Amino acid sequence: MERAEQVDLGSLDGSAVGVADRKSNATGVLTKGPSAPVRRRRLARLRINRFDLFAGLGYLALAVLVLSGQWRNTQSGYLIKSGQDQTMWEWFFAVTAHSVANLENPLGTNLQNFPAGVNMMANTAMFGVGVPFTPITLLFGPTVTFVLVLTLGLAATALGWYWLFSRELVESKFAASLGGLFCGFAPAMISHANAHPNFVVLVLLPVIAGHLIRMARRADTAGMRSRIRDAVVLGLLVAMQIALGEEPLLIFALSFGLFALVYYLHAPRLGLRALRRVTPTVLLAAVLTLVLTVIPLWWQFFGPQSYRSIDHGPMVNDLKAIVQFPSESLGGVFSPGQYVAINETEQNAYFGWPLLLLVAATAALLWRDRLVRAAGAVIVVFGVLSLGAVAMLGKRSTGVELPWRWAEKVPLLNTVLESRLTMAAIPAIAVILALATDRAVRAWRESPVDWRPLAWFGTLACALLPLVPTVLPVIERAPTPEFFAGGAVREYVRDGSVVMVPPPRPADARALRWQADAGFDFPLAGGYFVGPTGTQKKGIYGPEMRPTTALLVQAQDTGVVPPIGDEERAQLLNDLNFWQADVLVLPATANGDTLSATVTRLLGFGPTRVDDVWVWNVRALR
Repeated sequence: MERAEQVDLGSLDGSAVGVADRKSNATGVLTKGPSAPVRRRRLARLRINRFDLFAGLGYLALAVLVLSGQWRNTQSGYLIKSGQDQTMWEWFFAVTAHSVANLENPLGTNLQNFPAGVNMMANTAMFGVGVPFTPITLLFGPTVTFVLVLTLGLAATALGWYWLFSRELVESKFAASLGGLFCGFAPAMISHANAHPNFVVLVLLPVIAGHLIRMARRADTAGMRSRIRDAVVLGLLVAMQIALGEEPLLIFALSFGLFALVYYLHAPRLGLRALRRVTPTVLLAAVLTLVLTVIPLWWQFFGPQSYRSIDHGPMVNDLKAIVQFPSESLGGVFSPGQYVAINETEQNAYFGWPLLLLVAATAALLWRDRLVRAAGAVIVVFGVLSLGAVAMLGKRSTGVELPWRWAEKVPLLNTVLESRLTMAAIPAIAVILALATDRAVRAWRESPVDWRPLAWFGTLACALLPLVPTVLPVIERAPTPEFFAGGAVREYVRDGSVVMVPPPRPADARALRWQADAGFDFPLAGGYFVGPTGTQKKGIYGPEMRPTTALLVQAQDTGVVPPIGDEERAQLLNDLNFWQADVLVLPATANGDTLSATVTRLLGFGPTRVDDVWVWNVRALR
């Protein structure tokens, strides 16, 4: 784009390359092939200098530090702020490895929510890492895979944006590294690092952006072979991102489209010409992506246990969330504000008022730069959309209606959590910070005594220091009951399921971990996943609540045995048949005595103690 056109990227650090070319030409070794300038540009793009290596290692070290609590205890440590999501994600990785190792279809499974099963493609199982990491999962367990994916995701995302900024945006590698640092470790990224790998492994997004930029730049000169090659690369990248996460891809596509639109507003003819030139390549890439992903996408939208949309209700950013500091940061520790986040894993804004003031002032000063205008538009538009249909302030409605009231009616877009739209602002903010830092570095090199660069660096430090992430908190996870870990469960299961008392659900999914530790030797009734409900196939979290499940949850929550009559016993038998239950299992849990008494009254006979659980053998009842 504009800045890329002003700087000859092939000439950066290219003196050594030029010397090598001259030597090759002098000896006659290279008599055919690309010209020397073309070779220099290619080698410059591939070259990894010491600063690149330093940046990558720095990002990796910071990612390890943030997740050091989990790394120190991969056997029984648990990221407490993940809720039940860490258990769910570990199960996804574990069952994917199990399917690959046993040559089974990984797109669907009935190992939970038996017998209906779970549509894995509709549950963001991240086959893009789950499948290739199968050996790690089988050798070291799903917790190691989980924390490894999160760690590499943070570091690689930062490195990907650094690579793009340093090659296409700024001359100063320090400025590029700062932009990459913000992209990889912004408050939203740290928040999702508690539980959501699909919103942490975003490294392909800057790669896709860089490829599109290069396609637009050479649209007028690219030949047919070059365009086909570009289409193949773009199609592969998009297909790979679909295997990592579709929601981040959708947000990226919308924000990048807005960025490009605003960037070309000053020269619409130039923009239209670039659009006409790249459209055939993009369409060919779309066809290739569809060919590569048609089976999993069909399974996701039309296969068993697919759903049409998720009715998640309002999931918006409160106005206070935009200016406050995230909980997992220095600012959150020393200056916490009112808790207005959806939950601990969805602090998708929380940029802090110092950074927002700095970005606003910088954008105003650099407004003549098209890149700044485009980035500013992304920040404002997606920031407003993230506020939902009605603006909230301190968890109270302001009554001010916003554009999301119309946007949420758009198919696919209505499945996105509104709060997550602010993640589009992260690279846009990084662009503004990197451009301003690049100018400050150039000014400082020209005049070390100039006070303005030092003022910028000081102000920047004050804005970013409160956002420095802290180590994510970890607790000790209770061990898997010996009944499962030791394999005794196998004696009670034939062709039916294990029914926990009460069955696993989004509020308590511990049994998924126990099933994985037992080697997936049995299916589970219930579970934690997204699946369809009703004739319209609306997506909900967890299975539809069966009458017996509701009764057992009530008993556990209240600590009181509910009234048991013929209707409740008939419902139990009906549910046992629905679940094709072989055995009911009660582990040590809150109000366990109440649950035991409730099940005993329902069945008419008491349990048997096996290892460290109570079991009711109900195979004969169905």
